[in-house]
Amino acid sequence: MSDVRQTVYVVEDDEAVRDSLELLLKSAQHPVKSYSTANAFLDDYSDAMAGCMVLDIRMPGMDGMELQKRLNDRNSLLPIIFVTGHGDVPMAVEAMKEGAVDFIQKPYHEEALLEKIAAALATDREQRESLSQKQDIIRRINTLTPRETEIMDRMIAGQANKVIAIELDISQRTVEIHRSRVMHKMGTHSLAHLVRMVLSVKDLIDGK
Repeated sequence: MSDVRQTVYVVEDDEAVRDSLELLLKSAQHPVKSYSTANAFLDDYSDAMAGCMVLDIRMPGMDGMELQKRLNDRNSLLPIIFVTGHGDVPMAVEAMKEGAVDFIQKPYHEEALLEKIAAALATDREQRESLSQKQDIIRRINTLTPRETEIMDRMIAGQANKVIAIELDISQRTVEIHRSRVMHKMGTHSLAHLVRMVLSVKDLIDGK
């Protein structure tokens, strides 16, 4: 995931503020793309976007919190930093409950904003690496035959080979062969590791 290009997406209706943020981010060697409205960003949005967002909480039309909700509905991974006025702090706290990683009040210190952006980009990298690992586990699970999947589920439930053989009305040797194939396809020699792998993707599998 290290070769993914991370971009800072600025959504700010004030042109002067937007231009200032672009200049600051480019001076810090961050790729940046800016939008004057939430709708413009939403029209451009794709799951392939990596990086983070610097999002004004108050804008004409769709505001920052509504955009956050729309992105949550799309299961966006982009960390959001909200830019707020003094009276918007309760809104920003609410936005963080909805998944925003941070907020910063106007007027802000440039170094403070850059520190928050660096932390958000690190969060983005970690989330995408975790997702990549989960997708790899799911790909391995999908290589299992129906019988292997059934036996894997029983292994994870803690059933011994003898019990599995009796309940499926097959020989214990057949169970051992399937078990060996499951461990090989899943790329592990440890039952404990297999359990952790499958549990880590349970939410993604159940959500299908």
